[in-house]
Amino acid sequence: MKPESPRQEQSFSPASERSDPHPARPSLWEGFLSRENLARALTRVERNAGAPGPDGMTTQELRPWLHAHWPQVRAQLDAGTHRPSPVRRVTIPKPGGGVRLLGVPTVLDRLLQQALLQVLTPVFDPHFADESLGFRPGRSAHQAVRSARDAIANGADWVVDLDLDQFFDRVNHDALMARVARRVKDKQVLRLVRRYLEAGVMADGVKVTNDRGTPQGSPLSPLLANIMLDDLDHELAAHGHRFMRYADDCVIYVGSERAGKRVMMSTRRFVEERLKLRVNEGKSAVAPATTRPFLGFMFFRRDGEVKVRPGPRSESGGEGPSTAPHRPELADHHGGADRPA
Repeated sequence: MKPESPRQEQSFSPASERSDPHPARPSLWEGFLSRENLARALTRVERNAGAPGPDGMTTQELRPWLHAHWPQVRAQLDAGTHRPSPVRRVTIPKPGGGVRLLGVPTVLDRLLQQALLQVLTPVFDPHFADESLGFRPGRSAHQAVRSARDAIANGADWVVDLDLDQFFDRVNHDALMARVARRVKDKQVLRLVRRYLEAGVMADGVKVTNDRGTPQGSPLSPLLANIMLDDLDHELAAHGHRFMRYADDCVIYVGSERAGKRVMMSTRRFVEERLKLRVNEGKSAVAPATTRPFLGFMFFRRDGEVKVRPGPRSESGGEGPSTAPHRPELADHHGGADRPA
């Protein structure tokens, strides 16, 4: 019998065909690189559009490029030799002054990060605390604001407003990867996630690397933030606190100033000793709940009810509602973060 000639890869088709009528459950790595998962990720990246990364490739150019180069990319991924590109540094002015540093990955790395996000979310999301409301399926900033309003209406007249100092720039890679490895045992997935953390940034044409930080603007960054802060959520929940967290914005509602000071002290100790992060003393406060904004909204009492209104833009009071929902890293829990211009 004449042997069958090798099949040529004609299109972006990452999954191999299987004839086994009872295939084994695919590994997380195989799920990440499956045709269905990558096709869904590609559609997402194309729909989100966004600016090019440091290589200049646009989302419109990605699909044709994959048709020609996917076999090589897939081989590098399987061999463990794929090296993510550093992200392009973008600065976004803050309403209260200063700038927010974002990172724009290449469109190829956005595709691979989005594909990783899609297989990692079902692994982690069911175990997150209910009070974690940012960048999660079926949850939103509006739910967080409503929950805060309900807490105040139910007698929590004081708020512990916790600001994590430069959270996305300070996350320790070893501490974060230890938390990822609690639920992910696939060494190939762990290695690729770590390489994305260590990819670095291009600043003025120079690659800068460090052992800390998750660049805001990448599809994986919001999930990694939730993983890093999950211990804080469960610590607060274990003590029965009424709290809401949206990414690195965390508020804890209590019944008195004295209780607030006690909660602030214990929470700060947990953040700094257990998570190796820093609380920004200048922006954190224990204050009457109706004097502090949350996600750009203020709370006030009228006719015996707690109402919500847009908050002011101020350096001490945070961002107003016209800007907060459009922060690029808050755009979408599945990768809308890659929209900076």
